[in-house]
Amino acid sequence: MKSILLFLIGLQLFSCDKMKTKDKMDKKIVIAHRGASGYLPEHTMESKAMAFAMNPDFIEQDLVLSKDDVPIVIHDIYLDDVTDVATKFPTRKREDNRYYVIDFTFKELQTLAVSERFNPATGEQFYPNRYPKGKGNFKLHSLQQEIELIQGLNTTTQKNIGIYPEIKAPKFHQNEGKNLTEIVLKVLADYGYKTKNDACILQCFDAKELERIRKELHSELFLVQLIEFPEALKNLAHFATYADGIGPWYKQILKQKLDGEWQFTSVVADAHALGLKLHPYTFRADQLEDFSSFEEMLQTLLIDANIDGAFTDFPDLVVKFLDTQK
Repeated sequence: MKSILLFLIGLQLFSCDKMKTKDKMDKKIVIAHRGASGYLPEHTMESKAMAFAMNPDFIEQDLVLSKDDVPIVIHDIYLDDVTDVATKFPTRKREDNRYYVIDFTFKELQTLAVSERFNPATGEQFYPNRYPKGKGNFKLHSLQQEIELIQGLNTTTQKNIGIYPEIKAPKFHQNEGKNLTEIVLKVLADYGYKTKNDACILQCFDAKELERIRKELHSELFLVQLIEFPEALKNLAHFATYADGIGPWYKQILKQKLDGEWQFTSVVADAHALGLKLHPYTFRADQLEDFSSFEEMLQTLLIDANIDGAFTDFPDLVVKFLDTQK
């Protein structure tokens, strides 16, 4: 028994050591957005395992709390656009007709079937050419379960793929009497993610909360300030007082196209001048909008605009593209 315990302790120490990284930020990084969500339902363990096999630098986890304070990996505080909650628990919706993660225990949440994202009102799949809605046997899971998957795979494959968690809707949780941020930070610390040398980047759209994480909660993690609205870009100098990077919408970097050439805003130059990294969202091969091809999008933003990394639903394609640039 003693030898087995020593082996397990050694394995855990080895796993934590493998998570250390000092040079990930010195190159352009690939962030698997909700896993390999272009191929499998977002934020499922299957999507994360597939993403891991595609060799991104980081895999993303959006986090909200269950009723019993378990950090759940799901994109929104709502359940009804990615699960069958309306069928299994029809009486548990709130007055706004939405079903909230926070109203269910972890045990209850694990009874739900997860599917490709859809419109709760119409039932129509959001991305029609992705994994067929309602097929398969996908479930919700906790942050702890996902970390153990990624750290376990790092151990068995000798890789060093990191995690990129997001604190979702902190004000909502606070109004519900929940301490989402504190709970997440404790879980991260328990699994060896404490400093900028650990393979973990923590992100949040709420600027006050991210600043609180640095200045009041004294987190030493690599912090990224997510940016939704363009007016927030005027606050880069302030963001630089507590954050290490920013995550703007990629369109906030594009200005216009003249004679076939993209012109850019000053966002990249301004951020780099302040020492901030840029990890824009979201690169989707099946939602090109401004570009004629996914390769044009990657060339324009990763190379021509010189961003530092990209959130993508198709991590394999971005990894392949960057490999050709070496």
